[in-house]
Amino acid sequence: MGHPVGFSLEHMVRQYERLCVLQRTHIRVGDTVYVKTINSVYQIRVEEDRMFTVSGGWFDRRANSPVQTTIVGCTWGGSVINVGVVAAVGLSLEFGNRVVTSAIKSFVVIPKEKNN
Repeated sequence: MGHPVGFSLEHMVRQYERLCVLQRTHIRVGDTVYVKTINSVYQIRVEEDRMFTVSGGWFDRRANSPVQTTIVGCTWGGSVINVGVVAAVGLSLEFGNRVVTSAIKSFVVIPKEKNN
């Protein structure tokens, strides 16, 4: 289900305030984030220097997992992107290689202390 063209900035800000959001500042090196989108599941491990090791979804389908990349941020589509967000329910995740996921349905963070 897409969003109508022509949302105002005010409308997007109101919608954003209601979203379940994972800010970049809330994750640490060694944490793992699992992101479930409409079409896929991604495993994202936080690395040094704003890098992430990603597998699942598009990367698995291209036999390219795991891959190290950046996360640009989350978007409703188009050129409106929040670079401070790693995951937000209802938005799409954009990776540094320009891959944009389908809309995020849920996500969970596994702290580095709980990773095996």
